[in-house]
Amino acid sequence: MKRHWIHKRRVGQAKRSPTKNTVRACMVGLRFACPTLLLLWCAAAFAEPAASVLEAETHRIAVMEKAKPCVLAVFSPDGQGGGSGVVISPDGYALTNFHVVMPCGRWMQCGMADGKVYDAVLVGIDPTGDVAMIKLFGRDDFPCAELGDSDRLRAGDWAFVMGNPFLLATDFQPTISYGIISAVHRYQFPAGTLLEYADCIQTDAAINPGNSGGPLFDAEGRLIGINGRGSFEKRGRVNVGAGYAISINQIKNFLGTLRGGRVADHATLGARVDFDAGGRVVVTDILETSDAFRRGLRLDDEIVGFAGRTISTPNGFKNALGVFPRDWRVPMSYRRDGKRYDVLVRLAGVHGEEELLEKAGGRKEKLPMPTPKPGDAPKKPAPKGKLKKTGEKPPVPEIVNRHFQEKRGFANYFFNAQNQQRVWKAWTRGAELDGGVWTLSGHVENSGEFVIRIDGAGASMKLPSSELNWTAGDELDASPAPPHSGGLFPALYLWRRMAVEGLSRFGDVRYDGQAPLAGRPGLFDVLAASHKGAESRFYFDPTSGDLAALEFFSAEDSDPCEVYFHDYRESEGRRRPGRIEVRFGDEPFAAFKIDAMKTEKRGGENGK
Repeated sequence: MKRHWIHKRRVGQAKRSPTKNTVRACMVGLRFACPTLLLLWCAAAFAEPAASVLEAETHRIAVMEKAKPCVLAVFSPDGQGGGSGVVISPDGYALTNFHVVMPCGRWMQCGMADGKVYDAVLVGIDPTGDVAMIKLFGRDDFPCAELGDSDRLRAGDWAFVMGNPFLLATDFQPTISYGIISAVHRYQFPAGTLLEYADCIQTDAAINPGNSGGPLFDAEGRLIGINGRGSFEKRGRVNVGAGYAISINQIKNFLGTLRGGRVADHATLGARVDFDAGGRVVVTDILETSDAFRRGLRLDDEIVGFAGRTISTPNGFKNALGVFPRDWRVPMSYRRDGKRYDVLVRLAGVHGEEELLEKAGGRKEKLPMPTPKPGDAPKKPAPKGKLKKTGEKPPVPEIVNRHFQEKRGFANYFFNAQNQQRVWKAWTRGAELDGGVWTLSGHVENSGEFVIRIDGAGASMKLPSSELNWTAGDELDASPAPPHSGGLFPALYLWRRMAVEGLSRFGDVRYDGQAPLAGRPGLFDVLAASHKGAESRFYFDPTSGDLAALEFFSAEDSDPCEVYFHDYRESEGRRRPGRIEVRFGDEPFAAFKIDAMKTEKRGGENGK
């Protein structure tokens, strides 16, 4: 009975739901079909990601292959010391670390991925920032890196390191390590001597001994930093996932100084900052001789902005300040009693000249580098200057000696003299100007007519109501005339003297690299000069060659007379300014609209 009931139920159930048998059959079929369907679904689901992974890998390999040819293995010809580097221009200028080149002296050798070894000469050094520039010889079409923008980096961005860690790249094919940007705006305190890594980049891509001076690239192969330090202390000389690179944007600020064969110095505000009880970043100490003090900064003022950055910590202020060379002018904002002040402040140097030169002896990279040897591959020429044994240094090649000139205060004066000539010739079109009287006439803005005369003895200015005369004495800094100008007459006198006398007869002239000008984009070539006890700085537009500004300093700890040249036009085959604006401190002195400018020859007078 029970069995019959069950049977009847099944029969009846089957009669009442005819589709359920079909469903049951389907479920049974799916039991065997599911593994196949699952595999098909997985294949479809992961087909696109797998292709993306392969595409990303192919792109990464191509980027690294493209970046590789510009990477250097840098070493001293005696086999003592060295590291890595990277070429940044087709004519062979390259970047590395200061502590890498110091054991080498004026001459080093560089192995490249083409299997060849190239002689190189020291150009300029930045001991505080741990950067050096060298120049390779042997070709004029070196593969070079594209400079990136390190301010756009964010933690988590992909990055890769190239170089010669632990001397593994004996054939000069660089080792590659891959990772991410671990952090930006790191501050590393001075280590041992005067090396200070401000606003540097931290990465977990392996940086080991031998990587010093080599490139840190972003995911597209753009140069974003120069590797220099790792957290090695107390952990052995191996990478632990915390390496540091000098940001390329900091290095860009110093490129002009380095190309000019200088020993670069970093900037100081002339003031110290710290947190106050309320967590504000305030001034705790300040030099009364500093430009910041002249711009109104005082004790307990809150620093709220510097060089375009918001300042919220003392460490952030050190980072913002540490990326600039001395003598640059940058915007700064401070607050006092709830009122905000926005000023342009001129930065002093961290070190005195003699102190910097004394400390620039550097420290040697303890890792010995291999002497260059011919590659095993066919058709690769033997390197120059093959050494007999480690420690024996061959004679310096003639091409290196021709490109090196020793002079106190310079890493290599040869390149400074080259840049002086480049700037002066672009300005004068390669010819000295007439040595007679210069006469400028026109209108003083918001006033009447003027006539300014400048010659080798001094300057004069005639106005509707007065006439001022000035004679250049033995000490120009003792006569900053006219009153309230800061020294307009000496500035105009030096303007003419530079054009007429040229570099060799002007006085003491040096190329000071590049620096910004207030209200104008870009950087300008700077010639710093002294004559009759007075210091002056000439700013030239690197594109047109025109003189953009001139600063005359009547005293080291005072504001200069600032003369700005505008509205250039062609006249008598020369480019001459159509307007001259003069400022002293925070106030404008006068603006002259020039209707005519004449240079008259004077018999027997050459402005000396």
